[in-house]
Amino acid sequence: MYYSKLIFLQAALLATAAMCFGRQEPANTAGQSATKQAGAEEVTNTAALEGSKQDPAAVERGAKAFASNCAGCHGPAARGGPGAPDLVRSLLVLDDEKGILIAPVIRNGRPDQGMPKLGLTEQQISDIVAWLHLQTYTAGHRTTYMFQDIVTGDAKKGEAYFNGAGKCSTCHSATGDLAGIGKKYEPLSLQSRWLQPREVRGRRTRRGSGKESSGAVPTVTVTLASGQSFSGKLDHIDDFVVSLRDAQGDFHSFSLDGANPPRVQVRDPLQAHMDMLGKYTDADIHNVTAYLVTLK
Repeated sequence: MYYSKLIFLQAALLATAAMCFGRQEPANTAGQSATKQAGAEEVTNTAALEGSKQDPAAVERGAKAFASNCAGCHGPAARGGPGAPDLVRSLLVLDDEKGILIAPVIRNGRPDQGMPKLGLTEQQISDIVAWLHLQTYTAGHRTTYMFQDIVTGDAKKGEAYFNGAGKCSTCHSATGDLAGIGKKYEPLSLQSRWLQPREVRGRRTRRGSGKESSGAVPTVTVTLASGQSFSGKLDHIDDFVVSLRDAQGDFHSFSLDGANPPRVQVRDPLQAHMDMLGKYTDADIHNVTAYLVTLK
């Protein structure tokens, strides 16, 4: 789903922007090895490989099989592409154990959703599953470096972007809701908050259950093929399932698989932030952060 992909893009943008700043690598780098796949070079941490409990040989084979058969749609790092979901953050992949959930999808494809049957061997499927599990484990254990020198942008350019192309001033004011924000948060926290105005809690991104103000909670209407509809606060959504809590507090979950999946309409008060995620450049992120830090 488009909404799901945008949420995951938030985390990716934040990580990318932060990694562009000065950072201090840990002294012990003996547990790192480099692997090349799909034309990109990626560093695999041995600690992550051990923690994921995946067979190193299977992971190596899986990387090659994924690059040859899957990366064209899902991207070289399995983080999604046009019309193809982000597998690293997919609920189906996260909930999988030993390929029980993933393998049938790889084996049979999803022709009705544009995913062909690839004709892979069971060994290739198993290897791809192992590689995917390493990716999800690595994504959840990004604590191998420290961020330094966060404020590297140009505050003046950030102010111009805030009041111009970024359209931030259409909803926010440096002398209103953002007054004093530069002394309220540390730079890294401040950057996280403006890039991710809705804090993501937990692996499954449970919305509507945290301390978020009611005015910022996304709502959803799910209409079944029969015409029956359910509305409420969005609890979770990805390419395979959507769930909500209605006005009475009852929980409803719907599969997006099958020949007649339900129609899903999400209404997000923070949609303007979501729409900008694909437009920010690294410079925009650095400059806006530098500007917000000056609002003290």
